[in-house]
Amino acid sequence: MAGLLALSRLIDRITGFVGKNVSWLILVAVLISAGNASMRKAFDVSSNAWLELQWYLYGTVFMLAAAYTLRQNEHIRIDIVSNRLSKRTRDWIDLLCHVFFLLPFAALLVYLCWPWFLLSYNSGEMSSNSGGLIIWPAKGMVLLGFILLLAQAVSEIVKRAAVIMGVIDDPSPQHDLPPAAEAAIEMEGERRD
Repeated sequence: MAGLLALSRLIDRITGFVGKNVSWLILVAVLISAGNASMRKAFDVSSNAWLELQWYLYGTVFMLAAAYTLRQNEHIRIDIVSNRLSKRTRDWIDLLCHVFFLLPFAALLVYLCWPWFLLSYNSGEMSSNSGGLIIWPAKGMVLLGFILLLAQAVSEIVKRAAVIMGVIDDPSPQHDLPPAAEAAIEMEGERRD
């Protein structure tokens, strides 16, 4: 388990680095958007390349930040249901969902995106828009995003299994309920039994 936890920490560091640094691309996209709009309004000059660059940047942020969002345990949950469950039950649900849904989904998309990206790269695929950009960098970001998500899924599975086995404390503090809420859920479960 120690080797798997070391791998998990490495994956977490990589996705943490990427997630924190990719956020700057939002500022770049906003500046490009503002510059393009200003040029269009002031000088009646515009370019499809600038519009496509905005899309590429937003897409890159979305794809590369998905693994970081998973690492931070910030994906959307149905809290009204989740909060009624014990921590152990939530841990098991997370583990099973990561193993049976997230891991196969991310692996399938990496498998499908690789030839899609490779064909685009090898052919030098260009946008069909006049003055458009090459497409393979955007497709590469989709592939990279799913590779990072797949790696983070492995990390989350390792961490959740280690938490369930009692090897480590929960590294996702927001995954815990306040102690009073946890005690109330435990008491409710005992009353039902």
